[in-house]
Amino acid sequence: MTAEQLQSRASEALANFVSVDTVDDGSLGFEFAGALCSLSAMTLSDGLEVLSLTCVLAWDRPISAALHKKVAERNQSVQFGSVALFGHGRFGDVILRYTFPAAGLSDEALTTMLLLVLSGADSARQGLLP
Repeated sequence: MTAEQLQSRASEALANFVSVDTVDDGSLGFEFAGALCSLSAMTLSDGLEVLSLTCVLAWDRPISAALHKKVAERNQSVQFGSVALFGHGRFGDVILRYTFPAAGLSDEALTTMLLLVLSGADSARQGLLP
């Protein structure tokens, strides 16, 4: 399976739950429970195709000790992926990222995996916005 085929399968799986668009860079863009998400497939080595999912959980949040604490708590509780704070000046964006091998998954397993990750993004997003 090629990365392009894997991304097409992921798009079809996501289309059952969200509106998916192809972005200029070829990745898939969509919104899930208020989080802006991007998904792309890539080949890391022959036979190792992965999906990389990035979700912006909160953006332009004032950086504070309380925000750092919330991000650390979210990072500990999320099952799939990692939550990080990326600062830019006095503000920061909270991002969830998860990359996983997916070429061998059945359509049902791929859909389940994507929903598990997105469910974690939804949970991690709670309490990060005013």
